[in-house]
Amino acid sequence: MKNQNEITADLKGLINILNDGKEGYKEAIHNVKSEELKSTFMDLSNERAVYAEELKAHILQHGDYSENEDGGVLGALHRAWLDVKEVFSANEDSAILNAIETGEKAAIEKYDSVLKNYADHADHYSLLNEQRNGIQKALDKIKTLSLQYQD
Repeated sequence: MKNQNEITADLKGLINILNDGKEGYKEAIHNVKSEELKSTFMDLSNERAVYAEELKAHILQHGDYSENEDGGVLGALHRAWLDVKEVFSANEDSAILNAIETGEKAAIEKYDSVLKNYADHADHYSLLNEQRNGIQKALDKIKTLSLQYQD
């Protein structure tokens, strides 16, 4: 079983990927043409910010804190959101949606990794599972939008 520092490190890792998503969506807003996509990305960016704040509050309950607002350091995890920045030069809605899909899949993988250790995360398992399901719902929406905006 993990000690308290390792458990809060897991939560901070989730905050990193949530902030990566939040920032990725904000960047995407400026690089798509569709008002529908801009609105969807704003909603999802705000959702990621709320998720991060929920985890920060939980970390505080465990006697620690997280000041991260911008995401993680390169290399800590294959930050799929960085792929989004590479496609922005193309300014193609479908390419941006594909990159976001990759980012959402990475976020779900990170959540799944943390959630598999129920004993370590029992006191916040419900919150993590709820957030993971929210990200899955967002991924499903992005996949649907990708079909609409195919080249």
